[in-house]
Amino acid sequence: MYKLFLFFFVVFSLIANSSARTETWVLPPSDIDIFGQIRTTHASSAETLLDIARRYDIGQIEILLANPNVDRWLPEDGATVILPSRYIIPHAERKGLLLNLPEMRIYYFPEPKKGEKPMIITHPVGIGRMDWVTPLGISRIVEKKKDPTWIPPKSLQMDRIANGEQPYPSIVPPGPTNPLGRHAMRLSIGGGSYLIHGTIKPFGVGMRVSAGCVRMYPEDIEALFDKVPVGTQVQVVNQPIKLGWLLDSLYIELHPPLEEDEEKYSNYKQMVVTAINDFLTLKSSKKNIPADFEIDQEALKQAIIERSGIPVLISRSRAQQLHTQNSQLILF
Repeated sequence: MYKLFLFFFVVFSLIANSSARTETWVLPPSDIDIFGQIRTTHASSAETLLDIARRYDIGQIEILLANPNVDRWLPEDGATVILPSRYIIPHAERKGLLLNLPEMRIYYFPEPKKGEKPMIITHPVGIGRMDWVTPLGISRIVEKKKDPTWIPPKSLQMDRIANGEQPYPSIVPPGPTNPLGRHAMRLSIGGGSYLIHGTIKPFGVGMRVSAGCVRMYPEDIEALFDKVPVGTQVQVVNQPIKLGWLLDSLYIELHPPLEEDEEKYSNYKQMVVTAINDFLTLKSSKKNIPADFEIDQEALKQAIIERSGIPVLISRSRAQQLHTQNSQLILF
C-alpha cells in the first residue's frame, strides 16, 4: 500500500510541475530523496546554451555538464538539449535554505501552512571563487533589503588594485550598475558580510564568480525574497557526491569537486565507493534494504566517468538482472 502511495506521489509531482520554468515541487516523504524531472528541448541557432539555461532556471555549469556535446555559444539549430531538472536532495536537515556548493544550487523548504503539502523550491546560484570561498556551516537570514546600497569591502578593493584594476566607488547606490541587483538577504556569518543577492551579470549564475556571496538570477531572488522570512536557517554544505533512494532503488548524482578539494578527491572512484558504503550503512538502520539489492557496477562506472550532475540509477535486484539477461537472450 505504501509503495502504491509513493507511485502516485511521483506521478502527481511530475504532472503538477510540467511548466517550462520549474521551481516548486511537492516535497517527497523523508525516505525518498529525489524530486524533479529530466526533460529536453531543442536549441535554436539564434540563442546560446546559456540562454536556454536561464529560461529553464538552470546554472551555466549544470547545463554544460548535462550537454557536453552541444556547443556553448553556437549550438546547432534543432540540437537536442537535456534539461537537468531532477535532483537528489543534499544530505542535511530539510529546513530553511540549503546550499550545496559543488552543485551550485540552493534549496528552500518553506514552512507549510495548515492543510498544505510541504513543498521544495530550488534555484541555481553563483558562489565564491577559490580565493573567496563561500563559508560552510549554519547561519541565518538577519536582514532583507530591496534596492540595496552596496559598500564594497576593503579586501575586494585591495584585490582589484593588486590586479591593476580600477577600484569600485566607495558606495554604489541602488540602480542598474549595482552588482547586488534589486534584492539582497544578509547572512549572520562573517559579521554580516555575506549576502544572498541578485546580479546584473546573470550569465555568472551557476559558476564560481563572487567574492563569497551567493548570486541568483534576478527573477529567482525576486520570487524567493518575499517567501523567506528574516530568521530563516541557512545551511551551506559541500557534497559533490549525492546518494538517494526512490522506492527501493539507489541513485547517485555526481558533480566535479571544488578546485580546492581536488587533492582530496584525487581518487574519485574510491571516494564514491566509500560514500556508497557509508550511505548504505546509515540507511540500513532506518530502511529495509531488499535482500537481493546490489550495485550495478557498469552503471556506477559510467556515472563516475560522466559526472553529469544528473541522478543515475546504480542499483538493481537480482530478479531485475535475471530479467534483463533473459531479455537479451531473446533479442539476440
